[in-house]
Amino acid sequence: MNLNKALIMFALFWVSCGTDQDTDKLVTITTRLGDIKLVLFEDTPMHKESFLELAEEGAYDSTTFYRVINNFMIQGGDVALHQEFEQESLRLIPAEISPNHIHAKGMIGAARQGANVNPEKNSSTQFYIVHGEVFSHEELTTDINKLNNAFSKYINDGEHDELLKYCTVLQDSGQIDALQDLIIEMRPELEADMDMDFENTEITPAQIDAYTTIGGAPHLDGGYTVFGKVVEGMETVDKIAALEVDDTDNPLETVLMTLKIEEYPKDSITAWYGIEYPKTEDN
Repeated sequence: MNLNKALIMFALFWVSCGTDQDTDKLVTITTRLGDIKLVLFEDTPMHKESFLELAEEGAYDSTTFYRVINNFMIQGGDVALHQEFEQESLRLIPAEISPNHIHAKGMIGAARQGANVNPEKNSSTQFYIVHGEVFSHEELTTDINKLNNAFSKYINDGEHDELLKYCTVLQDSGQIDALQDLIIEMRPELEADMDMDFENTEITPAQIDAYTTIGGAPHLDGGYTVFGKVVEGMETVDKIAALEVDDTDNPLETVLMTLKIEEYPKDSITAWYGIEYPKTEDN
């Protein structure tokens, strides 16, 4: 076989193997503080398609991370900043909320309007990256809202004035975390005194494992679509999250972004980042 024929056969073989089923797209967000690389999930296809379409058209370029809350998330991607994409900023993407994708640190979620005007939880084209914090096992396995409501009744029943005064001092001095820790510590006493159970029956082992190790934002689970994850560059997310912000959580020093899309074989992405793809009939 001569060289030209061999090259032609190799090219035909590569084309036949290099189908959309065999490759995936890696997104790189470049900022002045470093790069962030993302992989988008295949089981949130509408969000993935919308994000990649806008990214490839340059809609996200020169937008900013304009809402930054340390230990929670960084949000950006307001494509309405570009006049030519103003209409696209009104795009609504049907919710693709899955219990398989929780708000662990580094996950990519779709921003949306509140449930009062958006009961279907449709997503906008803006996105956020979870920064989050680490939680204790006790915090995750406790129905915090139910416990807090019971504690409020407990300290206002006229029989626990000293405890009420102490809690008021904690609240007025801004020691909210210390106050919450105290309430959680008192859970057994409150359960016995009020004959109530404050167990969080909806938490899963996967959530407990993630939120007690790498951390995240568990209160967002079930409310927003998570459609991808950071595979490189969490140190850049940390830097952005630590920026000084104004009263609206907008960084005092602007963080612009540009996006680049690259296509790679799925087995390479799996080898590099541990991303598992659904098995197809061919594999």
